[in-house]
Amino acid sequence: MRDRIARGIPQNERNIVAPVPTIRLNNGVEIPQLGFGVFQIPPAETAEATRTALEVGYRHIDTAQMYGNEKGVGEAIRSSGIPREQVFVTSKLNNNRLERDDILRSFDQSLGELGFDQLDLFLIHWPLPAVSDFVQRWRALEEIYASGRVRAIGVSNFQPHHLRRLLDETDVVPAVNQIEAHPYLTQDDVRAFDAEHRIVTEAWAPIAKGKVNDDPVLQDIARQVGRTPAQVTLRWHVQRGDVVFPKSVTRSRVEENFAIFDFELDEAAMATISGLDRGERTGPDPDEFDYIPS
Repeated sequence: MRDRIARGIPQNERNIVAPVPTIRLNNGVEIPQLGFGVFQIPPAETAEATRTALEVGYRHIDTAQMYGNEKGVGEAIRSSGIPREQVFVTSKLNNNRLERDDILRSFDQSLGELGFDQLDLFLIHWPLPAVSDFVQRWRALEEIYASGRVRAIGVSNFQPHHLRRLLDETDVVPAVNQIEAHPYLTQDDVRAFDAEHRIVTEAWAPIAKGKVNDDPVLQDIARQVGRTPAQVTLRWHVQRGDVVFPKSVTRSRVEENFAIFDFELDEAAMATISGLDRGERTGPDPDEFDYIPS
């Protein structure tokens, strides 16, 4: 049964770190498929947590203006000794930046906090349909992209009907769409729309905020392949083509989440995990979420 579910490197050879694959975005930029998320990491702890991730081997860091910890991300990269161009960094527009001039200023502030001349990827964090016209915000991001200060732009938490407006009314197709996705919310319709339009899907909450660890189906597959439920779930994402960025401040967990490229789930295991879908969100519905921080 084990051989039918996974193929991988023998247990005694797993100290050899497998490389993280990259995905080519629709503008040619390469993005590492596995990243390190700093959501809810306190600003005072972000530099240390990010340094740990970089030491483990991560070369993709996902932050946001709303998280308040961009400065720690930049500090960690500078102190790591790793050349800046070898670390892919994403940030996201805060929900309280709604007008063009404020968006442009906030981007400059992000570059200042990070200590960068150029960001790799900048996203609209939420569509906020009842608060603001996200098309106008996207046009401000297009300006930033045209200036060369960001290598790619995209969106987060956009549904197909939001994306259709951008495709119909603006010039730049988003490079990525970062959405909540995990075995209990597979988001097949959003992912299919993204793929049709060459938009890469990124998955936040990829292990459903830890719920996968207690799932008997995932525990069974994990036992058969000699891995953890979290590793099996992250591997499922990778084989679907998602970009993922699990978050942890515990080094052993950071290392565990990184060790997902030396085994492979077979079609039966992939289908079993996808069959856990029940449309269950751990976060807000993008069509209803209109939070504006003070």
